[in-house]
Amino acid sequence: MNPGSPWQPLWRLRVSMRWLRWLSHRQRQTLLMMLLALATGVEFLENIMFVFASSHIVGGLDADPRSFALVQAAYAVGSMLMILKQQWLSRRFGYRYYLTGALLLFMAGTVVAATSHALPQMVVARFIQGVGGGALFTSCRILVNVLFGPTARPRATRIFMIGIFSASALGPAFAAELIDHGVWQDVFYGVLPFAALATLGAWLLLPDAEPRADAGGSGGPALGPLLLFGAAIVTLQAALTEARFDVFSHPLRLTLVAAAGLALLAVFLWQQWHHSEPVLHLRALRQPVYLTGLAMYFVYYMISNLSGYLFPIYAEQALKIPLATTGWLNTFAALVSLAGIFVYLQVAPRLTRKKPLMVAGLLLMAATAWWFSQMPPDAGPPALAWGLVGKGLFGVLVIIPIAGLTFRALGPDEFAHGYRSKNLMRQIASSFASALGAVLLQNRQFAVHDSLLHAVGQRPAETGQWMAAMQAALAARGFDAAQAHQGALAQLSGLIEQQARLIACEDIYRLIAVLALGAAAYMLLQRRLA
Repeated sequence: MNPGSPWQPLWRLRVSMRWLRWLSHRQRQTLLMMLLALATGVEFLENIMFVFASSHIVGGLDADPRSFALVQAAYAVGSMLMILKQQWLSRRFGYRYYLTGALLLFMAGTVVAATSHALPQMVVARFIQGVGGGALFTSCRILVNVLFGPTARPRATRIFMIGIFSASALGPAFAAELIDHGVWQDVFYGVLPFAALATLGAWLLLPDAEPRADAGGSGGPALGPLLLFGAAIVTLQAALTEARFDVFSHPLRLTLVAAAGLALLAVFLWQQWHHSEPVLHLRALRQPVYLTGLAMYFVYYMISNLSGYLFPIYAEQALKIPLATTGWLNTFAALVSLAGIFVYLQVAPRLTRKKPLMVAGLLLMAATAWWFSQMPPDAGPPALAWGLVGKGLFGVLVIIPIAGLTFRALGPDEFAHGYRSKNLMRQIASSFASALGAVLLQNRQFAVHDSLLHAVGQRPAETGQWMAAMQAALAARGFDAAQAHQGALAQLSGLIEQQARLIACEDIYRLIAVLALGAAAYMLLQRRLA
Protein backbone atom coordinates (compact mmCIF):
# COMPACT_ATOMS: atom_id res chain seq x y z
CA MET A 1 0.00 0.00 0.00
CA ASN A 2 1.14 3.51 -0.68
CA PRO A 3 2.06 4.86 2.75
CA GLY A 4 2.00 8.48 1.58
CA SER A 5 -1.45 8.31 0.06
CA PRO A 6 -4.37 10.21 1.62
CA TRP A 7 -6.34 6.98 1.14
CA GLN A 8 -4.14 5.22 3.70
CA PRO A 9 -6.48 5.54 6.72
CA LEU A 10 -9.37 4.20 4.65
CA TRP A 11 -7.81 0.95 3.54
CA ARG A 12 -7.14 -2.36 5.19
CA LEU A 13 -5.79 -5.35 3.30
CA ARG A 14 -7.48 -8.63 4.00
CA VAL A 15 -4.34 -10.40 5.24
CA SER A 16 -5.94 -12.10 8.20
CA MET A 17 -6.55 -15.29 6.24
CA ARG A 18 -4.34 -18.07 7.50
CA TRP A 19 -2.72 -18.96 4.19
CA LEU A 20 -1.63 -15.36 3.52
CA ARG A 21 0.32 -15.27 6.78
CA TRP A 22 2.83 -17.66 5.27
CA LEU A 23 3.68 -15.16 2.53
CA SER A 24 6.14 -12.32 2.91
CA HIS A 25 5.06 -8.72 2.41
CA ARG A 26 6.69 -8.66 -1.04
CA GLN A 27 4.95 -11.90 -2.02
CA ARG A 28 1.57 -10.51 -0.95
CA GLN A 29 2.30 -7.38 -2.96
CA THR A 30 3.18 -9.49 -6.02
CA LEU A 31 -0.03 -11.47 -5.65
CA LEU A 32 -2.03 -8.25 -5.56
CA MET A 33 -0.16 -6.88 -8.57
CA MET A 34 -0.93 -10.04 -10.52
CA LEU A 35 -4.60 -9.80 -9.53
CA LEU A 36 -4.86 -6.26 -10.90
CA ALA A 37 -3.20 -7.39 -14.14
CA LEU A 38 -5.51 -10.42 -14.39
CA ALA A 39 -8.71 -8.44 -13.78
CA THR A 40 -7.78 -5.94 -16.48
CA GLY A 41 -6.54 -8.71 -18.77
CA VAL A 42 -9.94 -10.42 -18.57
CA GLU A 43 -11.62 -7.46 -20.27
CA PHE A 44 -8.89 -7.16 -22.89
CA LEU A 45 -9.00 -10.90 -23.58
CA GLU A 46 -12.77 -10.96 -24.06
CA ASN A 47 -12.83 -7.87 -26.28
CA ILE A 48 -9.98 -9.06 -28.48
CA MET A 49 -11.57 -12.50 -28.84
CA PHE A 50 -14.92 -10.90 -29.68
CA VAL A 51 -13.47 -8.62 -32.36
CA PHE A 52 -11.39 -11.45 -33.84
CA ALA A 53 -14.42 -13.74 -34.06
CA SER A 54 -16.84 -10.97 -35.10
CA SER A 55 -17.62 -12.40 -38.55
CA HIS A 56 -18.38 -15.83 -37.06
CA ILE A 57 -20.53 -14.34 -34.29
CA VAL A 58 -22.45 -12.13 -36.74
CA GLY A 59 -22.92 -15.13 -39.02
CA GLY A 60 -24.08 -17.29 -36.13
CA LEU A 61 -26.71 -14.70 -35.25
CA ASP A 62 -27.73 -14.40 -38.92
CA ALA A 63 -27.02 -10.68 -38.77
CA ASP A 64 -25.07 -8.27 -40.99
CA PRO A 65 -21.91 -6.22 -40.37
CA ARG A 66 -24.03 -3.18 -39.51
CA SER A 67 -25.39 -5.20 -36.59
CA PHE A 68 -21.85 -5.76 -35.33
CA ALA A 69 -21.51 -2.00 -34.98
CA LEU A 70 -24.69 -1.95 -32.89
CA VAL A 71 -23.42 -4.73 -30.65
CA GLN A 72 -20.10 -2.93 -30.16
CA ALA A 73 -21.96 0.28 -29.36
CA ALA A 74 -23.95 -1.51 -26.64
CA TYR A 75 -20.73 -2.63 -24.94
CA ALA A 76 -19.17 0.82 -25.27
CA VAL A 77 -22.19 2.63 -23.82
CA GLY A 78 -22.41 0.24 -20.86
CA SER A 79 -18.69 0.58 -20.22
CA MET A 80 -18.70 4.38 -20.44
CA LEU A 81 -21.64 4.69 -18.06
CA MET A 82 -19.73 2.59 -15.53
CA ILE A 83 -16.53 4.59 -16.03
CA LEU A 84 -18.41 7.83 -15.36
CA LYS A 85 -19.60 6.51 -11.99
CA GLN A 86 -16.41 4.63 -11.10
CA GLN A 87 -15.37 7.10 -8.41
CA TRP A 88 -18.77 7.26 -6.72
CA LEU A 89 -19.30 3.48 -6.76
CA SER A 90 -15.78 2.63 -5.54
CA ARG A 91 -16.12 5.07 -2.63
CA ARG A 92 -19.66 4.02 -1.84
CA PHE A 93 -19.02 0.25 -1.73
CA GLY A 94 -15.24 -0.10 -1.48
CA TYR A 95 -13.06 -1.67 -4.15
CA ARG A 96 -13.48 -5.21 -2.86
CA TYR A 97 -17.26 -5.24 -3.24
CA TYR A 98 -17.23 -2.97 -6.28
CA LEU A 99 -14.83 -5.00 -8.40
CA THR A 100 -16.16 -8.36 -7.25
CA GLY A 101 -19.65 -7.24 -8.22
CA ALA A 102 -18.42 -5.84 -11.52
CA LEU A 103 -16.70 -9.12 -12.40
CA LEU A 104 -19.83 -11.10 -11.50
CA LEU A 105 -21.87 -8.78 -13.72
CA PHE A 106 -19.31 -9.20 -16.50
CA MET A 107 -19.58 -12.99 -16.17
CA ALA A 108 -23.39 -12.82 -16.24
CA GLY A 109 -23.27 -10.79 -19.46
CA THR A 110 -20.80 -13.29 -20.92
CA VAL A 111 -23.15 -16.20 -20.20
CA VAL A 112 -26.07 -14.30 -21.77
CA ALA A 113 -23.92 -13.60 -24.85
CA ALA A 114 -22.96 -17.27 -25.14
CA THR A 115 -26.62 -18.32 -25.04
CA SER A 116 -27.88 -15.62 -27.43
CA HIS A 117 -29.71 -16.73 -30.55
CA ALA A 118 -30.72 -13.36 -31.96
CA LEU A 119 -29.33 -9.84 -32.27
CA PRO A 120 -31.46 -8.21 -29.51
CA GLN A 121 -30.20 -10.76 -26.96
CA MET A 122 -26.60 -10.12 -27.97
CA VAL A 123 -27.07 -6.35 -27.69
CA VAL A 124 -28.43 -6.75 -24.14
CA ALA A 125 -25.63 -9.19 -23.27
CA ARG A 126 -22.91 -6.85 -24.51
CA PHE A 127 -24.42 -3.94 -22.62
CA ILE A 128 -24.32 -5.99 -19.39
CA GLN A 129 -20.75 -7.03 -20.18
CA GLY A 130 -19.84 -3.40 -20.78
CA VAL A 131 -21.29 -2.26 -17.46
CA GLY A 132 -19.24 -4.92 -15.66
CA GLY A 133 -16.11 -4.57 -17.77
CA GLY A 134 -16.08 -0.78 -17.57
CA ALA A 135 -15.04 -0.97 -13.93
CA LEU A 136 -11.95 -3.09 -14.50
CA PHE A 137 -9.30 -1.17 -16.45
CA THR A 138 -9.84 2.20 -14.77
CA SER A 139 -10.12 0.83 -11.23
CA CYS A 140 -7.15 -1.51 -11.46
CA ARG A 141 -4.89 1.17 -12.92
CA ILE A 142 -5.92 3.61 -10.18
CA LEU A 143 -5.27 0.93 -7.56
CA VAL A 144 -1.72 0.53 -8.87
CA ASN A 145 -1.08 4.09 -7.71
CA VAL A 146 -3.16 3.84 -4.53
CA LEU A 147 -1.93 0.53 -3.11
CA PHE A 148 1.78 0.75 -3.88
CA GLY A 149 4.33 3.31 -2.84
CA PRO A 150 6.98 4.91 -5.05
CA THR A 151 9.41 2.01 -4.66
CA ALA A 152 6.93 -0.77 -5.53
CA ARG A 153 4.85 1.13 -8.09
CA PRO A 154 7.21 0.69 -11.09
CA ARG A 155 7.12 -3.11 -10.61
CA ALA A 156 3.33 -3.01 -10.26
CA THR A 157 3.07 -0.96 -13.46
CA ARG A 158 5.31 -3.40 -15.34
CA ILE A 159 3.24 -6.39 -14.22
CA PHE A 160 0.08 -4.49 -15.12
CA MET A 161 1.30 -3.77 -18.67
CA ILE A 162 2.59 -7.30 -19.16
CA GLY A 163 -0.80 -8.66 -18.10
CA ILE A 164 -2.59 -6.51 -20.68
CA PHE A 165 -0.24 -7.41 -23.53
CA SER A 166 -0.24 -11.10 -22.53
CA ALA A 167 -4.04 -11.15 -22.75
CA SER A 168 -3.79 -9.44 -26.13
CA ALA A 169 -1.34 -12.12 -27.28
CA LEU A 170 -3.48 -15.02 -26.05
CA GLY A 171 -6.81 -13.73 -27.39
CA PRO A 172 -6.66 -14.28 -31.18
CA ALA A 173 -5.15 -17.78 -31.12
CA PHE A 174 -7.44 -18.82 -28.26
CA ALA A 175 -10.54 -17.59 -30.10
CA ALA A 176 -9.46 -19.26 -33.34
CA GLU A 177 -8.83 -22.62 -31.66
CA LEU A 178 -12.14 -22.46 -29.77
CA ILE A 179 -14.11 -21.83 -32.97
CA ASP A 180 -12.06 -24.29 -35.01
CA HIS A 181 -12.75 -27.10 -32.53
CA GLY A 182 -16.21 -26.01 -31.43
CA VAL A 183 -18.74 -23.26 -32.12
CA TRP A 184 -18.73 -19.46 -31.95
CA GLN A 185 -20.40 -19.53 -28.51
CA ASP A 186 -17.17 -21.03 -27.10
CA VAL A 187 -15.49 -17.64 -27.57
CA PHE A 188 -17.58 -16.42 -24.63
CA TYR A 189 -17.37 -19.57 -22.53
CA GLY A 190 -13.56 -19.55 -22.92
CA VAL A 191 -13.14 -16.34 -20.95
CA LEU A 192 -15.24 -17.45 -17.97
CA PRO A 193 -12.49 -19.40 -16.10
CA PHE A 194 -10.20 -16.36 -16.15
CA ALA A 195 -13.03 -14.11 -14.99
CA ALA A 196 -13.95 -16.53 -12.21
CA LEU A 197 -10.33 -16.61 -10.99
CA ALA A 198 -10.19 -12.80 -11.01
CA THR A 199 -13.50 -12.65 -9.10
CA LEU A 200 -12.19 -14.99 -6.40
CA GLY A 201 -8.97 -12.99 -6.15
CA ALA A 202 -10.85 -9.69 -5.90
CA TRP A 203 -12.98 -11.02 -3.04
CA LEU A 204 -10.01 -12.43 -1.12
CA LEU A 205 -7.27 -9.88 -1.79
CA LEU A 206 -8.65 -6.45 -2.54
CA PRO A 207 -8.89 -3.86 0.23
CA ASP A 208 -12.11 -2.58 1.70
CA ALA A 209 -12.81 1.12 2.07
CA GLU A 210 -15.05 2.82 4.54
CA PRO A 211 -17.75 4.90 2.80
CA ARG A 212 -16.70 8.53 2.59
CA ALA A 213 -18.87 11.30 3.82
CA ASP A 214 -19.51 12.50 0.27
CA ALA A 215 -20.02 9.06 -1.20
CA GLY A 216 -23.69 8.73 -0.62
CA GLY A 217 -24.77 12.34 -0.44
CA SER A 218 -25.41 14.77 -3.19
CA GLY A 219 -23.04 12.92 -5.50
CA GLY A 220 -25.64 10.17 -5.85
CA PRO A 221 -25.96 8.07 -8.96
CA ALA A 222 -26.44 11.24 -11.13
CA LEU A 223 -28.78 9.45 -13.51
CA GLY A 224 -29.57 12.59 -15.52
CA PRO A 225 -26.03 13.20 -16.82
CA LEU A 226 -25.52 9.46 -17.38
CA LEU A 227 -28.66 9.18 -19.49
CA LEU A 228 -27.71 12.34 -21.40
CA PHE A 229 -24.26 10.98 -22.14
CA GLY A 230 -25.63 7.57 -23.16
CA ALA A 231 -28.18 9.19 -25.50
CA ALA A 232 -25.43 11.27 -27.13
CA ILE A 233 -23.19 8.27 -27.81
CA VAL A 234 -26.05 6.06 -29.07
CA THR A 235 -27.22 8.84 -31.42
CA LEU A 236 -23.73 9.40 -32.83
CA GLN A 237 -23.26 5.65 -33.27
CA ALA A 238 -26.60 5.40 -35.06
CA ALA A 239 -25.57 8.18 -37.44
CA LEU A 240 -22.35 6.34 -38.24
CA THR A 241 -23.93 2.92 -38.79
CA GLU A 242 -26.69 4.36 -40.97
CA ALA A 243 -24.28 6.44 -43.05
CA ARG A 244 -23.96 3.85 -45.78
CA PHE A 245 -27.70 3.77 -46.36
CA ASP A 246 -28.61 7.42 -45.83
CA VAL A 247 -25.67 9.46 -47.12
CA PHE A 248 -27.10 9.68 -50.63
CA SER A 249 -30.76 8.71 -50.20
CA HIS A 250 -31.49 10.75 -47.06
CA PRO A 251 -28.57 13.18 -46.47
CA LEU A 252 -30.70 15.64 -44.48
CA ARG A 253 -31.90 12.94 -42.09
CA LEU A 254 -28.35 11.71 -41.55
CA THR A 255 -27.14 15.25 -40.91
CA LEU A 256 -29.91 15.88 -38.40
CA VAL A 257 -29.17 12.64 -36.50
CA ALA A 258 -25.44 13.42 -36.34
CA ALA A 259 -26.15 17.02 -35.29
CA ALA A 260 -28.50 15.79 -32.55
CA GLY A 261 -25.80 13.47 -31.20
CA LEU A 262 -23.19 16.24 -31.19
CA ALA A 263 -25.65 18.63 -29.54
CA LEU A 264 -26.45 16.12 -26.78
CA LEU A 265 -22.74 15.56 -26.19
CA ALA A 266 -22.12 19.31 -26.08
CA VAL A 267 -24.93 19.76 -23.52
CA PHE A 268 -23.43 16.99 -21.40
CA LEU A 269 -19.96 18.55 -21.48
CA TRP A 270 -21.37 22.05 -20.72
CA GLN A 271 -23.38 20.66 -17.80
CA GLN A 272 -20.32 18.86 -16.43
CA TRP A 273 -18.14 21.95 -16.79
CA HIS A 274 -20.53 24.10 -14.75
CA HIS A 275 -21.72 21.49 -12.24
CA SER A 276 -20.42 21.75 -8.67
CA GLU A 277 -20.13 17.95 -8.34
CA PRO A 278 -19.63 16.60 -11.88
CA VAL A 279 -19.25 12.94 -12.77
CA LEU A 280 -16.54 13.97 -15.25
CA HIS A 281 -14.07 16.45 -13.77
CA LEU A 282 -13.23 18.48 -16.87
CA ARG A 283 -11.81 21.54 -15.12
CA ALA A 284 -9.06 19.53 -13.46
CA LEU A 285 -7.88 18.22 -16.83
CA ARG A 286 -7.13 21.44 -18.71
CA GLN A 287 -3.37 20.86 -18.93
CA PRO A 288 -2.18 21.13 -22.57
CA VAL A 289 0.09 18.08 -22.24
CA TYR A 290 -2.80 15.94 -21.02
CA LEU A 291 -5.17 17.15 -23.76
CA THR A 292 -2.56 16.50 -26.45
CA GLY A 293 -1.98 13.02 -25.06
CA LEU A 294 -5.73 12.39 -24.98
CA ALA A 295 -5.97 13.31 -28.66
CA MET A 296 -3.15 10.91 -29.51
CA TYR A 297 -4.82 8.19 -27.44
CA PHE A 298 -7.93 8.64 -29.59
CA VAL A 299 -5.92 8.39 -32.82
CA TYR A 300 -4.03 5.33 -31.59
CA TYR A 301 -7.18 3.46 -30.53
CA MET A 302 -8.92 4.33 -33.80
CA ILE A 303 -6.05 2.97 -35.89
CA SER A 304 -5.41 -0.04 -33.66
CA ASN A 305 -9.05 -1.14 -33.45
CA LEU A 306 -9.73 -0.53 -37.14
CA SER A 307 -6.72 -2.69 -37.97
CA GLY A 308 -7.75 -5.28 -35.35
CA TYR A 309 -11.24 -5.59 -36.85
CA LEU A 310 -9.95 -5.78 -40.42
CA PHE A 311 -7.09 -8.29 -40.20
CA PRO A 312 -9.07 -11.50 -39.39
CA ILE A 313 -11.49 -10.81 -42.27
CA TYR A 314 -8.60 -9.93 -44.58
CA ALA A 315 -6.58 -13.05 -43.76
CA GLU A 316 -9.34 -15.65 -43.40
CA GLN A 317 -11.94 -14.54 -45.95
CA ALA A 318 -9.94 -12.54 -48.50
CA LEU A 319 -6.70 -14.55 -48.56
CA LYS A 320 -8.37 -17.87 -47.60
CA ILE A 321 -5.90 -18.56 -44.79
CA PRO A 322 -7.34 -21.15 -42.34
CA LEU A 323 -8.99 -19.76 -39.22
CA ALA A 324 -6.55 -21.32 -36.76
CA THR A 325 -3.58 -20.03 -38.76
CA THR A 326 -5.14 -16.56 -38.83
CA GLY A 327 -5.46 -16.65 -35.05
CA TRP A 328 -1.84 -17.63 -34.59
CA LEU A 329 -0.71 -14.91 -37.02
CA ASN A 330 -2.52 -12.36 -34.89
CA THR A 331 -0.97 -13.86 -31.78
CA PHE A 332 2.47 -13.68 -33.42
CA ALA A 333 2.00 -9.91 -33.83
CA ALA A 334 0.95 -9.64 -30.17
CA LEU A 335 4.00 -11.65 -29.07
CA VAL A 336 6.17 -9.19 -30.99
CA SER A 337 4.50 -6.48 -28.89
CA LEU A 338 5.20 -8.39 -25.70
CA ALA A 339 8.86 -8.86 -26.61
CA GLY A 340 9.05 -5.19 -27.55
CA ILE A 341 7.78 -4.19 -24.11
CA PHE A 342 10.64 -6.01 -22.37
CA VAL A 343 13.15 -4.28 -24.63
CA TYR A 344 11.44 -0.91 -24.15
CA LEU A 345 11.46 -1.22 -20.36
CA GLN A 346 15.22 -1.78 -20.48
CA VAL A 347 16.11 1.11 -22.77
CA ALA A 348 13.39 3.66 -21.94
CA PRO A 349 15.22 5.18 -18.91
CA ARG A 350 18.09 6.11 -21.22
CA LEU A 351 15.83 7.79 -23.81
CA THR A 352 15.40 11.45 -22.96
CA ARG A 353 12.99 12.13 -25.85
CA LYS A 354 10.07 9.85 -26.73
CA LYS A 355 8.72 11.77 -29.73
CA PRO A 356 11.04 10.03 -32.27
CA LEU A 357 9.78 6.66 -31.03
CA MET A 358 6.13 7.64 -31.46
CA VAL A 359 6.72 9.09 -34.93
CA ALA A 360 8.62 5.92 -35.89
CA GLY A 361 5.75 3.76 -34.61
CA LEU A 362 3.17 5.65 -36.65
CA LEU A 363 5.33 5.52 -39.78
CA LEU A 364 5.82 1.81 -39.17
CA MET A 365 2.04 1.34 -38.99
CA ALA A 366 1.62 3.23 -42.26
CA ALA A 367 4.21 0.97 -43.89
CA THR A 368 2.50 -2.10 -42.42
CA ALA A 369 -0.90 -1.07 -43.77
CA TRP A 370 0.61 -0.36 -47.18
CA TRP A 371 2.33 -3.78 -47.13
CA PHE A 372 -0.98 -5.53 -46.48
CA SER A 373 -2.66 -3.47 -49.22
CA GLN A 374 -0.29 -4.91 -51.84
CA MET A 375 -0.85 -8.62 -51.21
CA PRO A 376 -1.96 -10.84 -54.13
CA PRO A 377 -4.94 -13.22 -53.70
CA ASP A 378 -2.68 -16.24 -53.22
CA ALA A 379 -0.47 -14.66 -50.52
CA GLY A 380 0.30 -17.07 -47.69
CA PRO A 381 1.33 -16.55 -44.05
CA PRO A 382 5.06 -16.02 -44.83
CA ALA A 383 4.18 -13.05 -47.05
CA LEU A 384 2.40 -11.38 -44.11
CA ALA A 385 5.28 -11.80 -41.65
CA TRP A 386 6.90 -8.38 -42.04
CA GLY A 387 3.55 -6.65 -41.78
CA LEU A 388 2.77 -8.54 -38.58
CA VAL A 389 6.08 -7.46 -37.06
CA GLY A 390 5.23 -3.84 -37.83
CA LYS A 391 1.72 -4.32 -36.45
CA GLY A 392 3.18 -5.69 -33.21
CA LEU A 393 5.76 -2.94 -32.75
CA PHE A 394 3.22 -0.19 -33.45
CA GLY A 395 1.63 -0.48 -30.01
CA VAL A 396 4.94 -0.59 -28.16
CA LEU A 397 6.42 2.43 -29.91
CA VAL A 398 3.28 4.57 -29.67
CA ILE A 399 0.99 3.76 -26.78
CA ILE A 400 3.56 3.16 -24.02
CA PRO A 401 5.39 6.49 -24.56
CA ILE A 402 2.02 8.27 -24.81
CA ALA A 403 0.93 6.68 -21.53
CA GLY A 404 4.13 7.77 -19.86
CA LEU A 405 3.93 11.37 -21.06
CA THR A 406 0.20 12.12 -20.92
CA PHE A 407 -0.29 11.86 -17.15
CA ARG A 408 2.93 13.51 -16.02
CA ALA A 409 1.20 16.92 -15.93
CA LEU A 410 -1.49 15.63 -13.55
CA GLY A 411 -1.06 15.61 -9.81
CA PRO A 412 -2.06 12.65 -7.61
CA ASP A 413 -5.56 14.04 -7.10
CA GLU A 414 -6.15 14.52 -10.83
CA PHE A 415 -4.71 11.17 -11.94
CA ALA A 416 -7.89 9.19 -11.28
CA HIS A 417 -10.03 11.78 -13.10
CA GLY A 418 -7.59 11.78 -16.00
CA TYR A 419 -7.53 8.02 -16.29
CA ARG A 420 -11.32 7.81 -16.28
CA SER A 421 -11.49 10.38 -19.08
CA LYS A 422 -8.82 8.51 -21.01
CA ASN A 423 -10.76 5.26 -20.77
CA LEU A 424 -13.91 7.03 -21.90
CA MET A 425 -11.92 8.15 -24.94
CA ARG A 426 -10.73 4.58 -25.43
CA GLN A 427 -14.26 3.20 -25.50
CA ILE A 428 -15.51 5.90 -27.87
CA ALA A 429 -12.59 5.39 -30.25
CA SER A 430 -12.83 1.58 -30.11
CA SER A 431 -16.57 1.56 -30.75
CA PHE A 432 -16.37 4.09 -33.57
CA ALA A 433 -13.42 2.28 -35.18
CA SER A 434 -15.25 -1.06 -35.21
CA ALA A 435 -18.41 0.57 -36.56
CA LEU A 436 -16.41 2.46 -39.19
CA GLY A 437 -14.62 -0.72 -40.23
CA ALA A 438 -17.86 -2.69 -40.54
CA VAL A 439 -19.66 0.02 -42.54
CA LEU A 440 -16.74 0.90 -44.82
CA LEU A 441 -15.89 -2.72 -45.53
CA GLN A 442 -19.47 -3.63 -46.43
CA ASN A 443 -19.92 -0.47 -48.48
CA ARG A 444 -16.68 -0.90 -50.41
CA GLN A 445 -17.20 -4.62 -50.93
CA PHE A 446 -20.64 -4.07 -52.48
CA ALA A 447 -19.27 -1.38 -54.79
CA VAL A 448 -16.31 -3.52 -55.93
CA HIS A 449 -18.57 -6.57 -56.34
CA ASP A 450 -20.83 -4.62 -58.72
CA SER A 451 -17.79 -3.38 -60.67
CA LEU A 452 -16.42 -6.91 -61.02
CA LEU A 453 -19.78 -8.25 -62.21
CA HIS A 454 -19.91 -5.49 -64.79
CA ALA A 455 -16.35 -6.31 -65.92
CA VAL A 456 -17.23 -10.00 -66.28
CA GLY A 457 -20.29 -9.08 -68.30
CA GLN A 458 -18.12 -6.95 -70.61
CA ARG A 459 -15.96 -9.98 -71.51
CA PRO A 460 -18.45 -12.66 -72.56
CA ALA A 461 -15.94 -14.64 -74.63
CA GLU A 462 -13.41 -14.97 -71.82
CA THR A 463 -16.12 -15.69 -69.27
CA GLY A 464 -17.67 -18.34 -71.51
CA GLN A 465 -14.29 -19.97 -72.04
CA TRP A 466 -13.64 -20.11 -68.30
CA MET A 467 -17.13 -21.51 -67.64
CA ALA A 468 -16.67 -24.20 -70.29
CA ALA A 469 -13.34 -25.26 -68.80
CA MET A 470 -14.77 -25.38 -65.29
CA GLN A 471 -17.85 -27.33 -66.42
CA ALA A 472 -15.62 -29.83 -68.21
CA ALA A 473 -13.52 -30.27 -65.07
CA LEU A 474 -16.63 -30.88 -62.97
CA ALA A 475 -18.10 -33.25 -65.57
CA ALA A 476 -14.87 -35.25 -65.45
CA ARG A 477 -15.53 -35.74 -61.72
CA GLY A 478 -18.91 -37.35 -62.41
CA PHE A 479 -21.31 -34.39 -62.33
CA ASP A 480 -24.06 -34.24 -64.93
CA ALA A 481 -24.39 -31.22 -67.24
CA ALA A 482 -26.83 -29.29 -65.03
CA GLN A 483 -24.80 -29.90 -61.87
CA ALA A 484 -21.56 -28.96 -63.65
CA HIS A 485 -23.12 -25.71 -64.86
CA GLN A 486 -24.41 -24.80 -61.39
CA GLY A 487 -21.06 -25.71 -59.87
CA ALA A 488 -19.18 -23.53 -62.36
CA LEU A 489 -21.51 -20.60 -61.59
CA ALA A 490 -20.93 -21.11 -57.85
CA GLN A 491 -17.16 -21.16 -58.41
CA LEU A 492 -17.32 -17.95 -60.44
CA SER A 493 -19.52 -16.26 -57.85
CA GLY A 494 -17.12 -17.32 -55.06
CA LEU A 495 -14.11 -15.97 -56.93
CA ILE A 496 -15.83 -12.62 -57.55
CA GLU A 497 -16.86 -12.38 -53.90
CA GLN A 498 -13.35 -13.21 -52.66
CA GLN A 499 -11.77 -10.71 -55.03
CA ALA A 500 -14.25 -8.02 -53.98
CA ARG A 501 -13.50 -8.64 -50.31
CA LEU A 502 -9.74 -8.58 -50.94
CA ILE A 503 -9.90 -5.28 -52.83
CA ALA A 504 -12.18 -3.77 -50.16
CA CYS A 505 -9.80 -4.83 -47.37
CA GLU A 506 -6.79 -3.47 -49.23
CA ASP A 507 -8.57 -0.15 -49.80
CA ILE A 508 -9.23 0.17 -46.07
CA TYR A 509 -5.60 -0.66 -45.35
CA ARG A 510 -4.69 2.27 -47.59
CA LEU A 511 -7.01 4.42 -45.50
CA ILE A 512 -5.24 3.22 -42.34
CA ALA A 513 -1.89 4.13 -43.93
CA VAL A 514 -3.16 7.67 -44.63
CA LEU A 515 -4.47 8.02 -41.05
CA ALA A 516 -1.13 6.83 -39.63
CA LEU A 517 0.83 9.23 -41.85
CA GLY A 518 -1.39 12.13 -40.80
CA ALA A 519 -0.92 11.22 -37.14
CA ALA A 520 2.85 10.99 -37.64
CA ALA A 521 2.92 14.46 -39.18
CA TYR A 522 0.90 15.86 -36.27
CA MET A 523 3.14 14.12 -33.74
CA LEU A 524 6.23 15.54 -35.42
CA LEU A 525 4.88 19.10 -35.39
CA GLN A 526 3.38 19.20 -31.87
CA ARG A 527 5.61 20.22 -28.96
CA ARG A 528 3.65 19.03 -25.93
CA LEU A 529 4.65 15.35 -26.00
CA ALA A 530 8.40 15.13 -26.38
